[in-house]
Amino acid sequence: GSEAGGRADSAMAAPGAYRCVECHGEAAELYRDYRHGVLRISICKSCQKPVDKYIEYDPVIILINAILCKAQAYRHIIFNTKINIHVKLCVFCLLCEAYLRWLQLQDSSQNTDPDDLIRYAKEWDFYRMFGIASLEQTSFLLGIFITLWFTRPEMLKTKSDFILLLKALLLSSYGKLLLIPAVIWEHDYTPLCLAFIKVFVLISNSQAIRVTLNLNRLLPWLAIFIGLIFENGVVCLFQKMGWDV
Repeated sequence: GSEAGGRADSAMAAPGAYRCVECHGEAAELYRDYRHGVLRISICKSCQKPVDKYIEYDPVIILINAILCKAQAYRHIIFNTKINIHVKLCVFCLLCEAYLRWLQLQDSSQNTDPDDLIRYAKEWDFYRMFGIASLEQTSFLLGIFITLWFTRPEMLKTKSDFILLLKALLLSSYGKLLLIPAVIWEHDYTPLCLAFIKVFVLISNSQAIRVTLNLNRLLPWLAIFIGLIFENGVVCLFQKMGWDV
């Protein structure tokens, strides 16, 4: 037995409620409590390895493994924990993106008039950027879901399957939070940093799709590519309307 610190919310659940972080096999429990603080991690029936070794790990170690895009860490977070920050994280990421675009728009505008009308216009610009960023994100996700629906409809049979994948995609977009430090510590290499952040977020999204649906690497990247086409379609539409994006 080992002292796991009680990181998981429940030792037992309905059959298949949890997943083995190594082989994606279904598991009914993550650990068994023998009382007096002694816990024994369950062994997967398929691969004979611990179902979830991460229940003993410090959150910082789990985060580092997630940043390294390890499939085991993603399975732990997506299937074996109860994290309900998806919507808040999504809104905060969109605010970061909107702020970055708004800042770039202000830099391109040389108008320094302190008039109230100008201030209101600038405030409206921020709301507009938030709306555009939201539509782009929605289009990106829509492209992913449409691609997966047409290629592997058996993977998304129920509403809960859609919700789980949506949560995984929103969580895996946490890299967008790096947009703010990249802007605050502005440097000649900032455009390059922003490009790296974009690539990192796409890699994280691809890993989230792969882990959630237990796919190979090719289909998630195809879905990401179609999602980017949808997103860029929205960008082109706004540009034709004469809006700065």
